[in-house]
Amino acid sequence: MPLFERLTGMLDILPEDQPYWYHVRARARRLAELAGFERIDVPILEWTGLFARGVGEGTDIVDKEMYSFEDRGNRLVTLRPEFTAGVLRAYIENGMHVLSQPVKLYTIGPIFRYERPQAGRYRQHTQLDVEIVGTQDPAADLEVMVLAWDLYASLGFRDLAFQLNSTGCPRCKPGYIAVLQEYYAEHQDEICDDCRRRLERSPLRLLDCKADQCQPLIEAAPHIADHLCDECAAHFAELRASLDLLDRAYTINHRLVRGLDYYTKTVYEVWAAGIGAQAAVCGGGRYDGLAEAIGGPPTPGVGFGSGIERIVLVMKELGVEVPSLPTPPVFVAHLGSRAKREAVRLVNALRAADVGAWLAFEERGLKSQLREAGKRAARYAVILGEEELAAGKAAVRDMAAGEQSDVALAELVDWLKARV
Repeated sequence: MPLFERLTGMLDILPEDQPYWYHVRARARRLAELAGFERIDVPILEWTGLFARGVGEGTDIVDKEMYSFEDRGNRLVTLRPEFTAGVLRAYIENGMHVLSQPVKLYTIGPIFRYERPQAGRYRQHTQLDVEIVGTQDPAADLEVMVLAWDLYASLGFRDLAFQLNSTGCPRCKPGYIAVLQEYYAEHQDEICDDCRRRLERSPLRLLDCKADQCQPLIEAAPHIADHLCDECAAHFAELRASLDLLDRAYTINHRLVRGLDYYTKTVYEVWAAGIGAQAAVCGGGRYDGLAEAIGGPPTPGVGFGSGIERIVLVMKELGVEVPSLPTPPVFVAHLGSRAKREAVRLVNALRAADVGAWLAFEERGLKSQLREAGKRAARYAVILGEEELAAGKAAVRDMAAGEQSDVALAELVDWLKARV
């Protein structure tokens, strides 16, 4: 056994998996930039209060899953468990409200949650995060939703559909919560211990419970759609009309609330077929009150987050092929100490000329070095020995055709660059 192993819930992303990661990130960047989103990067470490106020005390993330600790200054800090609160903090702190609104942002990076590891879900995982900040227009909701859909469709996911709901706003949500609490108060003996705590601290999360004993009560619970104010109802109706216009399938899911307190109005998930029991591949929603919760001016926003690990896992299960990453097209073999010195010089000259090159290490026979060149999928193998150096030439073997040419050392870099 090794002295150390990776921590539970962490993942090594090995070289053979990097083509998937590169492909997914490249597709995400391309789709985001086509729609005018700009890249932002925010710190991994933030004040704990940012998430306690933004995500919400009483949520599983804040109460059970955050990696929080005191730093050396005895200040409570947290490894980010999600992106949106940090992005809004950066928007407020850096005065982005003075920019032309809305501001469209995306980022990709690690987030941390202490939860039970399972397939495609880790305690450190990499998330694509997309946000539109500064508008209440339902067209912004549509835009982030369609971007998520198009990403999954372009990566080979099949039979996509949205699960959709509205959680109302500060005007209508409190009335619905009162109705929901009254309904559950009559059934306190039937619900799980977590739901008894949620009843007072985070009532909407009652609808998100996964305990078997709570499912009949959730099915019979009052629907928030029946309690929306006129503004929220109109917003929801316009979003649904836009989804119909674009022929994007959706189902109204009255129990969908997502696990974060900051959501208002639209919440949604993207579901895909043929990927096992966990059909939801990403989710998000609108958070018009988040900026105020963390001390900023009223600023509407909407977005989504999507885990890259889960995407890659499902792509493999679906048999989706991705392009291989490029490897150095030139392999430089050498025989003898003088030839090795020339090989070192040549490899660095090739790289300076923007030609990828691999230097053979250690003293070995030519057959061994050429076998390595084949394994590394080199297009050309340059062979340097005492005879070649004496003649001022190198032997260059085309690895696919099996043909070999002599090229003057002085011309070798230009010769290879013209061909690769």
